[in-house]
Amino acid sequence: MPDASCDLGLIGLAVMGQNLVLNMNDHGFKIAVFNRTVSKVDDFLANEAQGTAVVGAHSVEEFAALLKRPRRVMLMVKAGDTVDQMIEHLLPHLEAGDIIIDGGNSLFSDSNRRTKYLADKGILFIGTGVSGGEEGARRGPSIMPGGNPAAWPYVKEIFQAIAAKVDNNVPCCDWVGEDGAGHFVKMVHNGIEYGDMQLICEAYDLLQHGLGLSADELHSVFTEWNQGELDSYLIEISSQIFAKKDEDGAPLVDKILDTAGQKGTGKWTVISSLDTGQPVTLIGESVFARCLSALKDERVKASGILRGPKSAPKVGDRAKFIEDVRRALFCSKIISYAQGYMLLRAAAKEYGWNLNMGGIALMWRGGCIIRSQFLSKIKDAFRKNPQLDNLLLDRYFSGLVNKYQASWRKAVTHAVKLGVPTPAFSTALAFFDGYRASRLPANLLQAQRDFFGAHTYERLDQPRGQFFHTNWTGHGGRVSSTTYNV
Repeated sequence: MPDASCDLGLIGLAVMGQNLVLNMNDHGFKIAVFNRTVSKVDDFLANEAQGTAVVGAHSVEEFAALLKRPRRVMLMVKAGDTVDQMIEHLLPHLEAGDIIIDGGNSLFSDSNRRTKYLADKGILFIGTGVSGGEEGARRGPSIMPGGNPAAWPYVKEIFQAIAAKVDNNVPCCDWVGEDGAGHFVKMVHNGIEYGDMQLICEAYDLLQHGLGLSADELHSVFTEWNQGELDSYLIEISSQIFAKKDEDGAPLVDKILDTAGQKGTGKWTVISSLDTGQPVTLIGESVFARCLSALKDERVKASGILRGPKSAPKVGDRAKFIEDVRRALFCSKIISYAQGYMLLRAAAKEYGWNLNMGGIALMWRGGCIIRSQFLSKIKDAFRKNPQLDNLLLDRYFSGLVNKYQASWRKAVTHAVKLGVPTPAFSTALAFFDGYRASRLPANLLQAQRDFFGAHTYERLDQPRGQFFHTNWTGHGGRVSSTTYNV
């Protein structure tokens, strides 16, 4: 009988799984590993894990027998059916009180379902987001656990030990909430990541077309930006990308095909925003921008048929234009996070989760892809006002967008004149103008709905909650629609 001395078992030895195991080993935890392709276990032990305390297993039964009680099993396998299949393989070898942890990029509704399903069998479930990629998993990721709260005390020490640390050794990991809350927060993180990346790409495109900056010049600009308000992992790696040369000495970035891939978490964020009625427009445009980029052959064909501006406008002061673009990028970034937090707040209300908004910002401060100095300002905003309706209403953020909006508008206007697509910059500005508008043209929209569908409307001169219908043509009836949805 194997010695049940391992603190945690991990199944799934792809890059993330391997690096998490090595990270846990570095922090003094004894880890058992298993993989459906069993040869990967032996290969891992003979190479990356050589000389460590990691223990390999060649069957699920042997794997389970290696674990201390309550058994803690972490799955780092492909999201979807594979997770469910692995859970079913594990269940015969587990007992009441044991814990299954899904560390993949699972859809939050799947984690909702799995929490309840396993609770009925006496098994505790955690669905946790893990962000930071290969390097983060090895040296310190951002970890966002949710699920059955009874499981948290049994994994807290391990997770917080291996997580990234910020602000005097505070771990970028804490309990997020019940059921699928952890995976929901990770999903929104990934959606914001889509937005950040698209915004950076639009800034790059504007500087490239507006000023004709070379890759070396862009490297210098982004390096400088990373020393100030835009200090972040994504700005940092973008500056490094511009500096990278191909074998012939030419910038590698200029040789990469302009078609973007995606794995689905951005799309999930947009679908969730529609389900909860939240205008998360910037992430939506970022997803659609990737879809448009994938139409490469059509775009090449269209470029020979469809005409843009006949002549490019003069930029004028080069330094001023670069600063306008920087400010537009920063303002748009504020909108992206404001929208992401709107979605988190709506989900908390919808699913009964008690989300710590400032704590989420802290978890994103280190280890993850969107880590940035900017997130400390979000943490501060929710520390000052835990019930803050929108980041744009915080004094720091409202002050910045009010101060920078002239540059933001100039950058978007110049993009229009150049014919450079800036869907994320533009939708961010449109959202800002819509959010600050005390009156929008939805009054006409409601009149239209009432005209053709008797959908009713409310009146400015009557209390909210009273609905009216007008016989607009004189030929309609008095009966109105029974449904009304703002």
